[in-house]
Amino acid sequence: MSECTLIAAYRSRWRTPEWRHRRALTSADTELDYGELADRVEQLAAGLVDAGVQAGDTVALSMARTGDSVVVLLAILFAGACVCPLEPRLSAAEVARRLARVRCRWALTDDSLSAQFEAVEAPCQVLDRAALRPDKPSRLPAIGADGPALLLFTSGSTGQPKAVLLRHRAVHNNAHGLIAHTGLTAQDCLLHIMPIYHTNGVNNQIFAPFLAGATVAFAPRFRAADMPALMARYRPTLVSGVPTMYSRMLEHDFDPDSLARLRMLRCGSAPITPDLHRRLEARFGCPVVVSYGLSEATCTSTMNPPGQRRIGSVGTVLSDQTVTLLDSERDTPVAPGRQGEIAIRGANLMAGYLDDAGVPDPESLAGGWLRTGDLGRFDDDGYLFITGRIKDVIIRGGENIPPGAIEDVLSAHPQVAACCVVGRPDADLGEVPVAFVVAMRGTKPASAALMERVEIELSRSWRPAEIRFVASLPENAVGKIDRKALAHQVAIGSADRAASV
Repeated sequence: MSECTLIAAYRSRWRTPEWRHRRALTSADTELDYGELADRVEQLAAGLVDAGVQAGDTVALSMARTGDSVVVLLAILFAGACVCPLEPRLSAAEVARRLARVRCRWALTDDSLSAQFEAVEAPCQVLDRAALRPDKPSRLPAIGADGPALLLFTSGSTGQPKAVLLRHRAVHNNAHGLIAHTGLTAQDCLLHIMPIYHTNGVNNQIFAPFLAGATVAFAPRFRAADMPALMARYRPTLVSGVPTMYSRMLEHDFDPDSLARLRMLRCGSAPITPDLHRRLEARFGCPVVVSYGLSEATCTSTMNPPGQRRIGSVGTVLSDQTVTLLDSERDTPVAPGRQGEIAIRGANLMAGYLDDAGVPDPESLAGGWLRTGDLGRFDDDGYLFITGRIKDVIIRGGENIPPGAIEDVLSAHPQVAACCVVGRPDADLGEVPVAFVVAMRGTKPASAALMERVEIELSRSWRPAEIRFVASLPENAVGKIDRKALAHQVAIGSADRAASV
């Protein structure tokens, strides 16, 4: 890789005769060729610098989902700052907690989401997008490979959201690996339907296409009913999503002409069943390319080659990364063909989780390895198959939901004595949270009130699908709540319901 940062590559390519008149970004509000994109991004970056943003500062971003939000995201990077995209559904209290913990200096928003920042206190300064004045791009800083580029909050398997810091070296590595593995070129048009606070939505669907010279068709918030019209309007060659999105798309009819250019559907972030995989390929007439990765490894570590995909596998390892399987007890590689814990190494890894001082924790990566907590095995041809999860995380529609975070909110209710949250299989979303609650003696908390509390404190998608009141929670031999027993109880109930349908 001759260039060490995405920004250096963008600056060297976007205004060249070969690139400048190529369509870069299209949306309901924006139509930009690469030369125009370069002008807009650098002008806004200069405006940020004039506002006081300095190299290395963290800038939180929460704006309406428009093409302009993509331009602003890129401008933050061009200004030398680290962009921290936030989920629009987060409460103001949660936004304030997160930004204070990572020592965020700036936040950028618009009228539609300004309420998210009402609880933010100094020294974080909130900027209004409408007041950000474009300027001549004459004072933009140089950006090094070790500089901070992207800060993502990922729940992982613990209650406290973790702040993952990715350096420019990591996001550059991921983009190059993705382009090589998928054959992404200037002839491609990617229909963007995933949120940009998700690592896939920003790394694989913004950074990589703009490095390859492809077109990004930035759609509004995903609704399956809108997809036939979006496919007809943009005629994409690639769509990237999670299994839940694709399963909902099967309920709608698509004009064959709108699918004529489609060469792959990328699928990740949650398991996909072989049945759904085959149904999608039959309906859309192209391979479904399944991948695997984590925010802590930038985004993608393994992916099926589009022309050689294997159903049930998450593919082969991307270039400039190492993926191995470790014996969790002995901390050594397992024998070929055996199951082990997936561990990742390479330039794509995060700098670390930020601690309470806003500094990467050196203990985040054990000996330079990212221990994922996921179990897998390789076949003889180097294809990885996921076989299970050590972690208890619930994956709802591709979003990681840590049971501990919901448990903390429920346990704070004055009528809740104890609780445990586990995942329940769901045909549409993959998994949904179910809460087992022990009420305080003499009280009868309302399920609706507890669910609403979770939605207000955390997010609507974290709201339990069901609350079961029990007299006590099962315990294991050492006195800990037996989460596996509850998960088994829920799974049996789901299977019984499915059998009776």
